Amino acid sequence: MSPLPIVLASGQLLTQETWTPQIAAWADRDVRHADHQRDDTIAGMATRLLDAAPERFALVAHAMGGFVAFEVMRRAPERVARLALIATLASADGPAQTARRQGYIDLVESGRFDQVIEERIPILFPPAKRNDPGLIGLARRMAADTGAETFLRQQRAIMGRIDSRPTLGAIRTPVLLVRGEADGITTIEQQREMLDAIPGARLETLPGVGHLPTVEAAERATALISDWLDQRTA
Repeated sequence: MSPLPIVLASGQLLTQETWTPQIAAWADRDVRHADHQRDDTIAGMATRLLDAAPERFALVAHAMGGFVAFEVMRRAPERVARLALIATLASADGPAQTARRQGYIDLVESGRFDQVIEERIPILFPPAKRNDPGLIGLARRMAADTGAETFLRQQRAIMGRIDSRPTLGAIRTPVLLVRGEADGITTIEQQREMLDAIPGARLETLPGVGHLPTVEAAERATALISDWLDQRTA
C-alpha cells in the first residue's frame, strides 16, 4: 500500500521552511504545501487547500494551519485520513489576543513590519533558544518571505475565525495533537480541551520546545508525526 499523500498547512508568517526537515524525511511521499498567502479568511484558505489537495490525504497543520484544518474537517471530513495538529487551538480569540493582533496591524500600517517578528520572537521560542542564530534567522527569513500585505491578510483571517470547539466532537478522523512544553502562544489547557472533545485524540508534549516543534526538535517531531501517519486506517 502506497503512503498517504500529505498536505502541510503552515502558521502565520511561516512558509514551507517550517517543514524542511519533514519534507526531507518524506522524500518518497507525495507532499504538498497549502497556500495560505492569498486569502483573508480561514474559509478561503480551506477552499484553496481542498481544491489543490489529493482526493484523500493526511493533513499536518501548524498554528494558523490548524484553524484551516478545522474548517476542512467541517467541509470534507471524508477526505482527511489522518490529522496532526501542531501548536494550535480551537477557540476564537479573546480580548487579549485581539489586542495583540491589532498591535501588530498598527505596526505594519505605520511602516514597521520588520518589528512584528521581533516582538513575536519571545513567544515563538523559549528563553534558551532566543539567541540561537539558526532559529532566529529562520523566523526572520520566513517573515520577510511572507511580507506585510500577506501578513495583514492572514491577520484578518485569524481575527475573523469562528470558535471551532462546538464542532470538535464531530471529528472521527484519528487526531494527533503536538505541543512544545515551552510554547508561548498555546497552553496545555487548550490542548486538553481539544483532547477531551475530539473522540480518540492523542496528545504528545515535547519538553523544552516552543512554538515551532518541526524545526526546534526536528528529529523528535519528524519521528512522532511519521509514526502517526504510518498507522493507516480504512
